[in-house]
Amino acid sequence: MSNPILDIRIGTLVSGSNNPAEYIRQILPHGFESFQLTFWQTLGDTNLARLADKVNAVLEGSGAKISSVGMYGNPLESADIDRETIRGWEALIDNAHLFGTDIVCGFSGRLRDQSIPDSIPRFREVFHPLTERAAAKNVRIAFENCDMGGDWQRGDWNIALFPEAWELMFDAVPLANIGLEWEPCHQMVSLIDPMPQLREWVHRIFHVHGKCCTIKWDVVKKYGIHGKQQFAFHRTPGFGDCNWTDIISELREGGFKGSIDIEGWHDPVYKDALEMSGQVRSLNYLKDCRGGDFVPNPEV
Repeated sequence: MSNPILDIRIGTLVSGSNNPAEYIRQILPHGFESFQLTFWQTLGDTNLARLADKVNAVLEGSGAKISSVGMYGNPLESADIDRETIRGWEALIDNAHLFGTDIVCGFSGRLRDQSIPDSIPRFREVFHPLTERAAAKNVRIAFENCDMGGDWQRGDWNIALFPEAWELMFDAVPLANIGLEWEPCHQMVSLIDPMPQLREWVHRIFHVHGKCCTIKWDVVKKYGIHGKQQFAFHRTPGFGDCNWTDIISELREGGFKGSIDIEGWHDPVYKDALEMSGQVRSLNYLKDCRGGDFVPNPEV
């Protein structure tokens, strides 16, 4: 009997460059159901075929899977490292099937210190062929909604910040296999309520990062949002302000099938020696929010 609870898996992020097979082997017994393999700016000397063999061997028989692979850099600029990022996107698109996934994630890139509208022509130039390349291989592309310190007027790394930008991006590349790697935290740090946005955009969400946010409203009311006082903190799910029961309900109601992979190593409290303690607590919390264990209906 199939387990519809697993239409939405709960997992975590793993660096693709730092012996991911061994890392997965050590944390797999905690009950993670999926893993996103991530790369920063470049694949380096990674041989994706060999990496896939090692990772798949560790996962064999566990029921866990690779949810997605990701390349996080700036593919819209022209420095050597940016061209490496584009080559990384191409390689991940071509080799995603080796990991058993059809999703490649990352930043959209940005023309540095220029506005989001000014970056759209270059975005189309880079990602229209990449998205067509992905479509030919039955691969979907998903952009993380992290602002990376940017806004509408200027920034670096990413233009996929919020719905106004998504509309420009998806109009520029009007293909069905391009969408979002969404998380509520990146909206909350801009004081955006993530729930109405989730309901409107769930049909374009291919992958979810499990990261939450704590907002100190007393700081906002006293100091505002442009002073030296930090008012928003990235949190591991279960320790922040999000109601993940509501988030998962909206995802399921909207037809989402995929993974929520915890983006760890950001929590200001459950960090260092407490990192994996926080992640495993988050894993179990998210499983509870998902509905707990699958219980089949009586047959009458």
